[in-house]
Amino acid sequence: MKDALVVGLVSVSDRASAGVYKDEGIPALKEWLASAIAAPVWRDETRLIADEQALIESTLKELADEKHCHLILTTGGTGPAPRDVTPEATLAVADKVMPGFGEQMRAISLKFVPTAILSRQIAGIRGQSLMVNLPGKPSAIRDCLLAVFPAIPYCIDLLEGPYLTTHESVVKAFRPKSS
Repeated sequence: MKDALVVGLVSVSDRASAGVYKDEGIPALKEWLASAIAAPVWRDETRLIADEQALIESTLKELADEKHCHLILTTGGTGPAPRDVTPEATLAVADKVMPGFGEQMRAISLKFVPTAILSRQIAGIRGQSLMVNLPGKPSAIRDCLLAVFPAIPYCIDLLEGPYLTTHESVVKAFRPKSS
């Protein structure tokens, strides 16, 4: 699948990775992406890992550098608790920071819960991979993806990835008329 979209899906949770409870992040991501992406064919690389900064960093590096993911979505580890270090790990491995993603996710989340101001989601670029930190709750994952996904296909274009189209009944991709 040379022209396939490769998506890294990373759920960051001490308890889910230890088997204390079932991970809900990766299934929520897969379900949403399956409903939203029209083309190209896509495949995922999934990882369920603990809230350890070095582990998150190495996972993001592997997905970007070795698995050549065009898009890497993380879920969990974005709050203010001491073990929430997903944004720090993302920043540590990013070549560029994309602050608009976090700003938009917090703005949309504030419409649902006042505690969204505690969320520290960010996004960044590593090589030709867009990395986006999402919250851990499935409903918040969907809300945030609806808010930021319109820009993701064009960002992937700019990173020289495959041409991504969406099911407009779910989310409409935006591209400038000049592109």
